[in-house]
Amino acid sequence: MLTCGVASRKRPPRPNGTSRSRRRCARKDIFVSQTSVAVGPWRSLLPVFAACAAIGLQAGVALPLIPLALEKQGVHKLTIGIITAAWAVGMLATAPYIPRLAARLGAVPFILASVVAGSAITVAYTLTDSPAVWFVLTLLHGAVGGVPWVVSEIWMNVVVEEKRRGRVMGVYATMVALGMALGPLVLQVVGVYGPLPFVTCAALALCVALPLLPYWKTAPAIEHAEDSGYIAVVTMAPLAMLAAFACGLGEQVAFSFLPVYAVGAGVSPETGALWLSAFVAGNVILQWPIGWAADHADRRLVLAGCALASAILVLLLPAVPAQSPAIIGVIMVWGGISFAIYPVGLALLGQRFSGGDIARANTAFSMIYIVGGLVGRPMAGAAMDAVGDPGLGWTLAFFYGVATVGALLALRRRG
Repeated sequence: MLTCGVASRKRPPRPNGTSRSRRRCARKDIFVSQTSVAVGPWRSLLPVFAACAAIGLQAGVALPLIPLALEKQGVHKLTIGIITAAWAVGMLATAPYIPRLAARLGAVPFILASVVAGSAITVAYTLTDSPAVWFVLTLLHGAVGGVPWVVSEIWMNVVVEEKRRGRVMGVYATMVALGMALGPLVLQVVGVYGPLPFVTCAALALCVALPLLPYWKTAPAIEHAEDSGYIAVVTMAPLAMLAAFACGLGEQVAFSFLPVYAVGAGVSPETGALWLSAFVAGNVILQWPIGWAADHADRRLVLAGCALASAILVLLLPAVPAQSPAIIGVIMVWGGISFAIYPVGLALLGQRFSGGDIARANTAFSMIYIVGGLVGRPMAGAAMDAVGDPGLGWTLAFFYGVATVGALLALRRRG
């Protein structure tokens, strides 16, 4: 158990070197006190899992709205990609400060403040149809939207034991996916156009903080010291960061352009939103078995298999008729396998780092995930403008292929 960040009276040094360990730990850039999580890893993670399900539900409602609204206005797909990528820019601008602000405000109060601000921004979309204003709103939403995500992942990676890390991250991914799968179903009730879906999304965002409120004072205390750097963390775990990039690119491109792809293939916008439900339904089904595999096999090999299978599946999309039930099956399997790249990458990250470095590493991991979406959305939009709908699969397959090669090289290099 970590002792850093816990206020205590001075005691004589213990013969086993505890005082030296404390001094070494105090030099960490970011560290997290685990004194409040000694009750057991699974129990301490229950509120985080519930919050993650709420995050997924809100995201499942929110992600299709802007692309579909802009598509209805006749906006070019490249412009849609740029506007939706603004969320990533906002998140990247604020992510390095998340551990420091969480230390100052507390994990739960910080999450609550961020979701309240995000809800207000979401309602503001209903006040204008201007793509330029929506770009600014998306930028601001990204600035606050990454807080619940990053702080929750720090919480999990600190509490979990190494032998359960893959399965815990699988449960985390399952809860997010379950919420996201239900999100498009909400759109079947409230619609995809007009102010109602945005107001609904704002209300759902507030639900993220509800499971965490009872832990206002007992959540793990994230503490921050000076000289926090992220480049060193990225270079220390290149394969985990590559996994974050590939998954971030694939998932964010899918949520921005899969509904647009569906409309271009001749199905209704509502059906296109249901394709997203199929995408995340695969996550719900496959995360636990893939997490189990990551705990019992070489995680680099599991990562390579997920990335390669994802590349093959996205290349199959144009070959499957959009009106055929088979398209749902392909999308489900693609969604489940491709999203597993993320929790496997998180498990590799937790395997590589410990103690105070976890918070900094998790923040860097989230930032790289966002960079993937920032790069991928405009590229996929431009590819679809240039060659049509197949450009979506070609873009994704290329980057999944890069992740496959990277994992195989890491496996060969380290034996």
